[in-house]
Amino acid sequence: MQKKVTMQLTTVSSELETRLLKEEIALIDRICTGEKHLFYDLISPYERSVYLVAYSILQNHADTAEVIQQAFLKAFCDLTNFRKESKFRTWLIQIAINEAKLKLRKERKASYESIDEQEQANDGKVFPKDFADWREIPSESLERTELRQALQKAIASLEPIYREVFVLRDVEELSISETARMLGISEASVKTRLLRARLQMRDALAPGFDGAWRTGGNVWKKTRPW
Repeated sequence: MQKKVTMQLTTVSSELETRLLKEEIALIDRICTGEKHLFYDLISPYERSVYLVAYSILQNHADTAEVIQQAFLKAFCDLTNFRKESKFRTWLIQIAINEAKLKLRKERKASYESIDEQEQANDGKVFPKDFADWREIPSESLERTELRQALQKAIASLEPIYREVFVLRDVEELSISETARMLGISEASVKTRLLRARLQMRDALAPGFDGAWRTGGNVWKKTRPW
């Protein structure tokens, strides 16, 4: 009985995903044929995902907000080149990853250049909508402040190669193949890095949010510096 119910739920989920994908493709077609104002409707379901992925690379709110603007602008300008056999969400996240890594490379290069050098002016293109500030995007699954802070610190403590994989796989729930393609690594590397990231996250979050066992007001053990 349980197996039958599971199969039915899987079928319903698959049908829903197919329907949403068709609706998304139809929306993209409308945008490409002139209804530019619909672009925000297209990207709004993925704002949080793009933010989390970019932040996992940059670890800076201001830089992340800037990169997100660039990623959305690039997606808007290149939307006609989007290959509809792939998922738009995956394509958008890939752009955000590329933009975040590009910013890191530019910052490293800038460290060897004069701080007085002026930045090149933008090309004057107008983005169809002014987006909100992503620094305070809420997460329904992390309503407790202490848990959210502990998770943020734990994720931030991961080395970049592990943090990227962890966010893409366990936070954004992308497949192993999608994660490998986005990061330009093998699927075996994704599995290895994910295992190490999960082990490090386990150690970082145990035994408590702040690294201490508590009984009433007494702290019995401290395992982490923060």
